[in-house]
Amino acid sequence: MTSQQKPKEISKDGKFVRQTNDFTTPFGNEPGQLPVEAGRYRLLWSPVCPWAHRSVIVRRILGLEDAISLGTASPMRPKLLHVDWEFSLDPDGVDPVMGIRFMSEIYQKTDPEYSGRPTVPVFVDVKEQKVANNDYFRLTNYLETVWAPFHKEHAPDLYPEELRVEIDALNDIIFHDINNGVYKCGFARSQEAYEEAFDTLFARLDELDERLSTKRFLFGDYVTDSDIRLYATLARFDVAYYNAFNTNRNRLIDFPNLWGYARDLYETKGFGDTTDFHSIKIHYHLSTTIDSHEDKPKILPKGPDLSVWHTPHNRQALSKKEEKFLIREVQQK
Repeated sequence: MTSQQKPKEISKDGKFVRQTNDFTTPFGNEPGQLPVEAGRYRLLWSPVCPWAHRSVIVRRILGLEDAISLGTASPMRPKLLHVDWEFSLDPDGVDPVMGIRFMSEIYQKTDPEYSGRPTVPVFVDVKEQKVANNDYFRLTNYLETVWAPFHKEHAPDLYPEELRVEIDALNDIIFHDINNGVYKCGFARSQEAYEEAFDTLFARLDELDERLSTKRFLFGDYVTDSDIRLYATLARFDVAYYNAFNTNRNRLIDFPNLWGYARDLYETKGFGDTTDFHSIKIHYHLSTTIDSHEDKPKILPKGPDLSVWHTPHNRQALSKKEEKFLIREVQQK
């Protein structure tokens, strides 16, 4: 796949329209679904991608590391393959399990006619040596539900059944207006499209900042799937999106409640320990993307000061329990 073959994701009015996923067969135990088997799948990701990051957070929180292996692509794009991912961090520059150098190899092996971007996260079937599922919008929900037999003992319930309708509704808003909203700003090709996405993004952030003024997390005292999805964007906001995507009305650190909320999550197992700020910075500011040009000077911003992520947040004052997962802890599988 060459730079001239990049898929066009810009509408006639200059809006960024993200490509749809082609590999969406669900995981489950019904005929035609992907079988849930420990050791059969490998999750390929890059720590710079927010969609991939949230899958890795859920994998860590639920204790699925032994059931699902992890392959990590470099934060830097290959110069001649702007939309691809490369396993240059591994010995000999290939993923040790799948034996591939570029992410596009496994996509094209699965479907020789595939012409979209080879995205992460992607579950690959180690046994069949092909792509199993790249439906980033639903992957965390599969990990939280049908993968339950492989959860660690007393794993938290991130997707409680009685709240799923509300969680799904909020997740849809978070995706369109915030997760993808920053990309709509950064990849816009008209001033009108950019300003529309910009206004929607900050209107939603203002709403959630107000919501979090009385709640420790989006649904109260416990972390849910929605918090994980929001965190993935918040963690990248000041170090990447604020400058690289022109989402510059104000920084995350300027929101009184979102900023403390993000730090609260950051210090939680699965969040901060999977957040690679350096990789995020070099990807968004130095790497090639579907929006980049080779003749554009590549400068890595010196800031922001990342030590502020370790300052006290005092969010526990809004919660009945300091332990983040205690209330929704699952006692039986």
